[in-house]
Amino acid sequence: MRKISPDTEKAKALRKMSEKILNRVKETDEEKFPSQVLRDYYDAIRQLMEAVASLNGVKSEGVGAHQKLIDWIVDEYDFSEKKRQFLHQVRKHRNRFEYEGHFIEEGYVKRNKSEFNEIIRKLKNILDQGI
Repeated sequence: MRKISPDTEKAKALRKMSEKILNRVKETDEEKFPSQVLRDYYDAIRQLMEAVASLNGVKSEGVGAHQKLIDWIVDEYDFSEKKRQFLHQVRKHRNRFEYEGHFIEEGYVKRNKSEFNEIIRKLKNILDQGI
């Protein structure tokens, strides 16, 4: 993670972008398109994490940037080790889908929806305190 100047406007824009992605999640049939829904959940969570990092004046970049961002968020904001493992699992699924043509099994998103929503809620609460 690299130190940068805190940027509230960027954090607001990233949060707004994540909201648009989450609206698409609501409109997409998760049983019919589980890979796309997982990608959207991951992208929305990643943008929320980047918004938090932007508020704190830090940025992840280069090889392993998303992995570093997840680890920073978990460590900085006291997420559980279970949440760290879940976020890394989702990151790996998303990467396999994006770069290797891997499809997410039917039911995966449904089984993990509460986990996605809990993480999203916590990240939004963090942002609400800082914006």
